[in-house]
Amino acid sequence: MATPTKAGAALAALREDLVGDVFAPGDAGYDEARVLYNSMIDRRPAVIAQCVDADDVVRAVRFGREVDLPIAVRGGGHSVAGMSLNDGGLVVDLRHMRAVTVHPGAMAVQVAGGATMSELDRACQPYDLATTGGRVSTTGVGGFVLGGGSGWLERLWGLATDNLLGAELVTADGTKVRTSAEENPELFWGLHGGGGNFGVATSLTLRLHELPAFSIAMMFCLPEFGPDVVRTYRDVIEAGPVEAGGGVIYLTGQPEEFMPPQLVGKLLCGALITYAGTEEDLRKLAQPLLALPHEVEIVAQLPYADVQCMLDDPPGLRNYWSAEYLKGLPDDYADVFCAGAAAMPVPSGTLHVLFPEGGAVADGPSEFPVPYRDAPWGMHPFAAWEDPADDEHNIQWVKDVRAAARPWATGDVYLNFIGDEGEERVVAGLGAENTRRLSALKREYDPDNVFRFNHNIKPA
Repeated sequence: MATPTKAGAALAALREDLVGDVFAPGDAGYDEARVLYNSMIDRRPAVIAQCVDADDVVRAVRFGREVDLPIAVRGGGHSVAGMSLNDGGLVVDLRHMRAVTVHPGAMAVQVAGGATMSELDRACQPYDLATTGGRVSTTGVGGFVLGGGSGWLERLWGLATDNLLGAELVTADGTKVRTSAEENPELFWGLHGGGGNFGVATSLTLRLHELPAFSIAMMFCLPEFGPDVVRTYRDVIEAGPVEAGGGVIYLTGQPEEFMPPQLVGKLLCGALITYAGTEEDLRKLAQPLLALPHEVEIVAQLPYADVQCMLDDPPGLRNYWSAEYLKGLPDDYADVFCAGAAAMPVPSGTLHVLFPEGGAVADGPSEFPVPYRDAPWGMHPFAAWEDPADDEHNIQWVKDVRAAARPWATGDVYLNFIGDEGEERVVAGLGAENTRRLSALKREYDPDNVFRFNHNIKPA
């Protein structure tokens, strides 16, 4: 550990050299700079370096190594476990690095390390292009893609990580590294699910696809109709085209324009079909679902970037999430899933989600460390609430509905959907054989495990 004198001199030098802002405890703006999406997380880093480019990231990482500070990396700040912050360490904050450059002729887009999903989607929208994005607009692109990347269009185009064409990193020794299928290919492989374990991603290049039309069919019904909704939704999706995605969601009715006042604050069962195509074709596909008793119905052709903002989870709530991937969706699990909604905290921001996989996810590159790609369905209990007094109830609800799903679970998991659930779950998210290979890669690029505020892969 550096002496106080050396650390003070190094911090003064960082303030001088960094083009972006540097915050330490006591500085104006420090408390604002350390606020995360999940309000359960309250950590006090020693230094927050708000970088504006890759050179700033190099300066920040070298500073952290010089004074022996643990280093966390913040992109979108959506890590439910608060992995974007630490106590007493350095945070490399990328939120000023948000440029998105679309190359329509090459069907590719270059995304800076701090850009959000909304910025990516909005930049591509004028060209009728898109790539697999998340399910909310405020997610950071970097962590999303490097962690696997599951979203509405994955059944058509594969996981977001399947669309990764190249990346630029700053490694643990402050070196800039480029990687692609041809350049540093082993590192490129590790970025397909290995997250931020190997460096700070300052830029990603992603494959784009044509998306001339995008439509949604969304309906909300009373919870007693939930089992019929789940079964019908399953049958529609499994018999339908890969252009269709979405999910079944139990949630609290929110005060939206389309929501009848008497349903606000009440438990509802919702179903959403997202569709890479026209409203006319979607109506035909969704007809069996829309024939069920329901209180709200929306079928519309909308810009994809607008749809991405529709289910944004608001910041400032307390959050605890988990997930299981399923071998299938038989009727008996459909009943178990619906029964789990009975104990949901209502009213709250909590979601109880069931979503389809398959299609291009299952057909994607089998060599990447994403072992959940073969699962046809996934479930995602997503607890979000305001009062700390409700922590125990909400956390226990997530654990209970996850436990109820285990008889049908594959044992694999998408790490972006969970918090810190221990080393075994990290292995479940990467695969045992992949973890050994990733550990060797970690030893090469980060032998001291500098980048450990993540779903951590220890150096072999």
